[in-house]
Amino acid sequence: MNIGSTYGPENDLLVNQANTNNKTAAEAQESFKQSLNEAITNVNDRQIESNEMTSKLASGEVDNLHEVMVAAEKASVTMQTTVEVRNKALESYKQIMRMQV
Repeated sequence: MNIGSTYGPENDLLVNQANTNNKTAAEAQESFKQSLNEAITNVNDRQIESNEMTSKLASGEVDNLHEVMVAAEKASVTMQTTVEVRNKALESYKQIMRMQV
């Protein structure tokens, strides 16, 4: 009876992920800071794009209302998502601060 090894390619991925998760506090902080910065930059870019498209529509440079509305909705959804993530983070922080040690 041939029983194969339980250590296969799918386990290699888990081992690699476990090894990359061993970061120092400074590395984790920098990674979080970078991710947060990228997310906020993305929201800002969407807002700028929406404002530019709306201005172009008002001045007659863009004829396709559909594209302007899609850009505005993308900006709105990314802003709403960002606000909800912020609210959840603040709620979590407040809950941690209420914990008794």
